[in-house]
Amino acid sequence: MYGFVYNPGVLDREGPVPIYKQVADLVRDQIERGELKAGDPVPSEATLEKTYEIARTTARRVARELREQGLAYTIQGEGTFVGPPGTPRSPRKLPIYQKIATEIIERIQRGEIPSNRPIPGEKAMMRQYGVAKVTARQAVAHLRELGWVFTVPYRGTYVTEREKWPKNQGS
Repeated sequence: MYGFVYNPGVLDREGPVPIYKQVADLVRDQIERGELKAGDPVPSEATLEKTYEIARTTARRVARELREQGLAYTIQGEGTFVGPPGTPRSPRKLPIYQKIATEIIERIQRGEIPSNRPIPGEKAMMRQYGVAKVTARQAVAHLRELGWVFTVPYRGTYVTEREKWPKNQGS
């Protein structure tokens, strides 16, 4: 494709093909092999960053490259998905932010995070779950809406007192 051959399984960090194009080619190969199907999520920026040891800006360029090639579309705050815009997305059991919130609720219920103590911050959630900041914020907002936590500006988000926990005890 570029007039010479590079091993698609290994990134050539010294060669003439930009890293983002090499990673985009690897994702395109997954699509062509059927490992990623129309509507499936493309690996997140955080996942690409970890998997290929690339910068977040490089991972962003991968998504842009896939969009430009007509292989993917992006929905802000939700991710990049295989196929042209409007392709129905594959059903997911729970959005990622709800899954994160559910895990934090379970930790609260087990007593790992006591009342009036902070829950993990955005950066910790981003690292642990490999998600973008907006997803971590959605998880915190969801926990707040459910009544599991409260936020003190410039201090953090804390577990609600046990007596005020939601009655259904779930998400």
